[in-house]
Amino acid sequence: MKKEQDLRGRKVFESINRLPRFELRLGRLEKRSNARGRIVFEQKRIDVLMAVDLVRLAARGQVSDVVIIAGDSDFIPAIEVSKAEGVLIWLLHGANPHDDLWTLSDERIQFNSELLQKCRY
Repeated sequence: MKKEQDLRGRKVFESINRLPRFELRLGRLEKRSNARGRIVFEQKRIDVLMAVDLVRLAARGQVSDVVIIAGDSDFIPAIEVSKAEGVLIWLLHGANPHDDLWTLSDERIQFNSELLQKCRY
C-alpha cells in the first residue's frame, strides 16, 4: 500500500512539473516530536525556495504577474521586492489571510469549494 501511494504521489508531482510555465518546488520533510510526544513530519524550506524564485524572476523581468497561494506573512518580504520590480501580485487565499498580506496584494481571490469546482471542469 505504501509503495502504491508513493508511486501515485510521484506521478502527481511529475504531472505538475510538466505543466507549461509552472515550477514545482519540493522541500524536505523533517521528523519532529509534537507537544504530546508523537512523531510528526514538518515541511521545511518550501517558503524560502519559492521566495527566492519570486525575487529572482522579478529582478530579471521574467514575470509580470505572480499568483501567491498563501495566508500567512512569510512571503511579504519577497512580495515587496517583486512589487518594487513592477510585478502584479495575485493572492489566492483562504478565509482569513494575514492583514498585511491582503493589503500588499494587488488582486485577491478567495479559495473555496466553489472556486475548486470551477477549476475541476
